[in-house]
Amino acid sequence: LEELLGRATDAYIEPPFFCDYGFNIRLGARFYANHGLVILDVMAVDIGDDVFVAPNVVISTATHPLLPEERNSGIETARAITIGSNVWIGSGVQVLPGVTISEGTTIGAGSVVTKDIPARCVAVGNPCRVIRQLGK
Repeated sequence: LEELLGRATDAYIEPPFFCDYGFNIRLGARFYANHGLVILDVMAVDIGDDVFVAPNVVISTATHPLLPEERNSGIETARAITIGSNVWIGSGVQVLPGVTISEGTTIGAGSVVTKDIPARCVAVGNPCRVIRQLGK
């Protein structure tokens, strides 16, 4: 993992794990991911400390043009993703390009995170939305 990411880490990722490059991923202390994590790191993916990721999660910075003519030309773009410390991401979650999930938040299983999610809440669904604020 250190060789793939290009820096020392105490992260633990259950196999299989797939990524585009690896060097665009920064994992905070005590990061844990269960089986089947995919990180498409065309741009930076910055993940805080004490983040837990359930099985079969996709974190994708990669995006493509909507117009088929542009898409077929081979253009690919990306938008960075930030996940704060103390976040729990449930099974089967999709985190889309450009999203920030703020500190202390739980993302429910099967959610599709299309927009920024604030700190200390529970957010679920497709599209993912806040259903409950968490106390301090």
